[in-house]
Amino acid sequence: MKILRWILIGFFALTAQIGAANEHSHILETFGKAGASAFVDDAYGYAVFPTIGKGGFGIGGAFGEGQVFEQGKLIGKTKVKQITIGFQIGGQAYSQVIFFQDKRALDEFTSGSFEFGAQATAVALTSGVSAEVNTGGGSGASVSGGQNDAGIASSGYHKGMAVFTIAKGGLMYEASIGGQQFTFKPL
Repeated sequence: MKILRWILIGFFALTAQIGAANEHSHILETFGKAGASAFVDDAYGYAVFPTIGKGGFGIGGAFGEGQVFEQGKLIGKTKVKQITIGFQIGGQAYSQVIFFQDKRALDEFTSGSFEFGAQATAVALTSGVSAEVNTGGGSGASVSGGQNDAGIASSGYHKGMAVFTIAKGGLMYEASIGGQQFTFKPL
């Protein structure tokens, strides 16, 4: 079990470094081309996570670092963490953007520690991923089909927020429970 823990730590550290090298504008452009252009153009603000690494074997976790923008201006940094329990094996990396419809939604996210419950959903913008991705994990395998193969499953904000993901690679099977927790640090 200790070996698995070190493998997961190494995987998350590597994916965090890869994500830090990407710029938010490139990520937004990719999401826009993949089907989220209305959100990219009209959102009050957004949180961009270039790479979130996720892995598990019985007990799993995810980690990523990102930036938060208000009306196009960088206002702070954010981190996402997730712990999951249940049947799961494998690892994957994905990009995630959370769009905020208005100031109230952005303020809620940046108020300190924000958490999506286990049933929160994200629209997957890659053909190789199921149409609806649960932040606590869903059932089935996820494989990246490429960033430009997208078909948007649904649209609209839920409680002022819309979450989109694009798989970057990996393979993971899971039927687990756990929500995403975010921290925010203003500049």
